[in-house]
Amino acid sequence: MSKRDLKKYLAELNKEQLEEQIIELYEKFSPVKVYYNFVFNPKEETLLQECKLKISNEYYPLKKAGRRSKPKMRRSVAQKYIKHFTLLGVDPFIIADVMLYNIEIAQTFSSEHVIKQDLFFKSMFNSFEQAVIFLISNGILNDFKTRIIAIHNETIKQKWYNEPEFNAVIERFEY
Repeated sequence: MSKRDLKKYLAELNKEQLEEQIIELYEKFSPVKVYYNFVFNPKEETLLQECKLKISNEYYPLKKAGRRSKPKMRRSVAQKYIKHFTLLGVDPFIIADVMLYNIEIAQTFSSEHVIKQDLFFKSMFNSFEQAVIFLISNGILNDFKTRIIAIHNETIKQKWYNEPEFNAVIERFEY
């Protein structure tokens, strides 16, 4: 069904029928319920704290029953939150904060542990590039410029092999 057909169909329904359909959608589909729960009770700060906790657990997992858990370092955890926040229409400043936090916590971990997987560094560069693109497209780059530059400086300090790629991204928006 096209959007046009849907509009035509909805125009034929009376108010009670529309309400019934929305309630049915709410009860039947979890994403609809999540969306409406967010719209009527945003609690963005709570979502942000929960998200940051999950991301930090990827690098610094909580100890379980006296034994240490191994860090998983999955970029996908942050990516899922970023996508979820975008779908919900969360404030771009919060989404940008999550994007940069993901890189910053990974860099903190990297400063304390030797990481040999090239994929880790490539993944962090992809996150960095996506964050800068997001910041530019939302017109909020200047609000986060110090954090962006700090991330780049950390790649220099830690001697990341792909630091020139980070530098190239920064050079693009500095001129």
